[in-house]
Amino acid sequence: MSTIKVRTVKVGTTRTGKTTARTGAAGKTASRSAPSTQPAPAASTANASAATQPTLDRIDRAILRQLQTDASISNVALAARVKLSAPACLRRVERLKASGLIRGVVALLDPKAAGAGMLVIIGVVLDRSTPESFAEFEKAAQNVAGCMECHVVTGEFDYFMVIRTRDSDSFNRLHAEQLLYLPGVRQIRSFMVLKEILSTTKFPL
Repeated sequence: MSTIKVRTVKVGTTRTGKTTARTGAAGKTASRSAPSTQPAPAASTANASAATQPTLDRIDRAILRQLQTDASISNVALAARVKLSAPACLRRVERLKASGLIRGVVALLDPKAAGAGMLVIIGVVLDRSTPESFAEFEKAAQNVAGCMECHVVTGEFDYFMVIRTRDSDSFNRLHAEQLLYLPGVRQIRSFMVLKEILSTTKFPL
């Protein structure tokens, strides 16, 4: 009978048996550990993420253009427009959904018919530029009635909010009841849109 030799390796630990960590200025935790002897990965995380993105060919782009115009189109009609068989077209659409490129299918409402014909853009300046102030404001902004978008921006303002409301009276109530009570805000400037020149959900492909 042959003898199997087993080599044991002693693993060192800290005195407390816990991993020590150091918190950086940006609120991120950087682990303090010994230099790794493992070889570097062949591709970076960014490259790996890019590799997961679907590669779009001419037919994929044609499908997406049609769906951005009318997502209620039947698969048979869509297949005819992009010159594919119905099963092949359905497989492509399902692949685009599975990849996350198609996030969902929704109904686009007419703002005036829905009682939200007035569009107001809000410029917000915070009192302090700290991670806590930003986080607190962003959480509160998500609960503002009629807020369609909220973006961190460069320049004079910290944020721009896009709000839909019925009319000037309803906006005045919203301003008095919600906007004035947003946390950490030093200044709010309202820009009422007089005329919408372009508003689209279509991405160029």
